[in-house]
Amino acid sequence: MIQKLTIATRGSKLALWQSEHIKAVLQEQNPGLEVELKVIVTTGDKIIDRPLAAIGGKGLFLKELEEAMLRGEAQIAVHSLKDVPTVMPDGLILAAITEREDVRDALLSEKYADIDALPKGAVVGTSSLRRRMQLERLRPDLQIKDLRGNVDTRIRKLKEGEFDAIVLAAAGINRLGLLDAVEHVYPISLFEMIPSMGQGALGIEAINDSEVLEIVKRLNDDYSEMETTIERAFVDTLQGGCHVPIGVNATVLENENIVVKAILGLPDGSEVLADTKLVGKDRVNTIGKMMAEEMIARGAKELLARAEAMMVK
Repeated sequence: MIQKLTIATRGSKLALWQSEHIKAVLQEQNPGLEVELKVIVTTGDKIIDRPLAAIGGKGLFLKELEEAMLRGEAQIAVHSLKDVPTVMPDGLILAAITEREDVRDALLSEKYADIDALPKGAVVGTSSLRRRMQLERLRPDLQIKDLRGNVDTRIRKLKEGEFDAIVLAAAGINRLGLLDAVEHVYPISLFEMIPSMGQGALGIEAINDSEVLEIVKRLNDDYSEMETTIERAFVDTLQGGCHVPIGVNATVLENENIVVKAILGLPDGSEVLADTKLVGKDRVNTIGKMMAEEMIARGAKELLARAEAMMVK
């Protein structure tokens, strides 16, 4: 029987909060189990002067954590699921998906209460092409500028006046207790902005070891698994990496039906494809792939190739 588990984690405040949270749940579920954190600096943490899309996307935050697990230095890693690619390296498994926090994006501003309140030409910061694309559609008059760094750094830049507003994941703000850190925190509705696949959930990546998997699978939430299975299948079918503008969200309703919203297009918002479907939960394993294939028939692959080319320039 395993006596000790080591969690590989990034050193940012949010990553540490997430890993400490999972550590506490594991120890509660498994009395006597020792759980420790191993902090690792990733490539994505080191390179903060260039847009994520230009240096390879969000997978850069995982690589070193995965290498540590494959070397036997840790057994699991805790990720924001939206950062986890749809294909896992040999020897590692996406072993659990936790109950979701708020899935929405949020607009933070010291002066303006929501997107409509932003003045013409306001400067909005985000590192996400998906958010940029949808902001450009909502408000083509805004100036969208790249924003990197951890949550504290981004909020500091906002407070120093570099930006009129910034967009972050609502889940991270809630987890870090930052609702009072700025004057206005506006959760952006799913009608205005469709989130990233897996947003709001934590993905627990583990080595392929039966004892480890047995412990970790108790962290899984069935509803989160259903929703993110659809979202990840959609992105996987499009073969859309983390650095192209794709938004997809599945929500299980109270009547057990599922509403799926998806959008993709060019970063400047000039061309997009969007779709919404309502299905029964018997379609969990098929609807994501089907919606992606319908979009491919409408020219999604070509659109995403153009989006990627725009970002390489």
